Amino acid sequence: MKKILIATAIAASFASVAHAQSSVTLYGTLDAGLTYTSNVGGHSQWALGSGSIDENRFGLRGAEDLGGGLKTVFTLEQGFNLNNGTQASAGKMFSRQAFVGLSSEAGTVTLGRQYDASQDFLAPLSATGSWGGQNFAHFGNLDNLNKDSANAFNNSIKFKSANYAGMSFGATYGFSNNSNFANNRSYSFGAGYENAGLRVGAGYAQQNNPNSNAAGSTTAFDLSGLGVDTDATSFRQREFGVGASYAFGPAVFGLVWTQARVDNITGSTESFHVNNYEVNAKYNLTPALGLGVAYTYSNGAAGDYRFHVNQAGLQGNYALSKRTDIYAQGVYQLTSAPEGTVVPAIVDNGSVTGASDSRRQTVVSVGLRHRF
Repeated sequence: MKKILIATAIAASFASVAHAQSSVTLYGTLDAGLTYTSNVGGHSQWALGSGSIDENRFGLRGAEDLGGGLKTVFTLEQGFNLNNGTQASAGKMFSRQAFVGLSSEAGTVTLGRQYDASQDFLAPLSATGSWGGQNFAHFGNLDNLNKDSANAFNNSIKFKSANYAGMSFGATYGFSNNSNFANNRSYSFGAGYENAGLRVGAGYAQQNNPNSNAAGSTTAFDLSGLGVDTDATSFRQREFGVGASYAFGPAVFGLVWTQARVDNITGSTESFHVNNYEVNAKYNLTPALGLGVAYTYSNGAAGDYRFHVNQAGLQGNYALSKRTDIYAQGVYQLTSAPEGTVVPAIVDNGSVTGASDSRRQTVVSVGLRHRF
């Protein structure tokens, strides 16, 4: 009997040690509110919106200490529509991220579905990648700074370095998973620097033949509204940019430039590009009350014509607690193009569909957000 008790105590002690060396955390964001969208089929649209700032999500993240400074890490994260419970991306159980990897003092290597290096280092300097969320995405979100379920890379291996005196860097490669190595593959790299209130970041991402293989790394831009055919199976798609922000006291100011391009379309001389120039600011009037403003000017060329986009947005949010806040925000977008050509305005408004049928669009949202 005494031996049994001793053995039980030893087993229990080992179980306690194993538990102390590993952890799993459930987390998520719930964001819903009333959304007004102008110029939808010639009418105003009122809807219960889901994810005006943050795409609704829940996830599991965990780590296991392997000793010697080495850890196993993983993340499983699903995006969903809070209004009806459907998946953000049909057919994907973990649409935002699903990866496992190893982490050490030098950095982290992960494998699976995950966001690229450009989104890691550049997006947090923009309004859409920090406080502004989805409504503040640049024209069509063609630079992928708004991280949602549609923008992660499949079949990817990713490295992100540790912080070396404020400097960090990373790279991502997404495999085509096809005998033709370039048949829908992607890659990216980025770097960032932080010192006191200063943050600087840059990133580059490229996708080759994104429509040619459904099992590949990513999907193509939807440029049908601009008259550019991306149904071809062979073309190159790229996004790149630089940005900086500076925080002092309760204020943060940011500047971002990005460009998105489509070219090398098989059997066509058509190409597309758009530049985005953003200035943003956030100021906390009190620890609970914050105001944010952002303006983006975009110019680009689609085929034989050029277009321009002006977008301005304003947000106010009030924290009811550390995890719950209420918000009100509005974004206005105006496009222009040569006479006889209409480039439809489109403001990313979460789960609420409704592209503008004119060159103007306004989206106003009032909502509640909770993080757990």
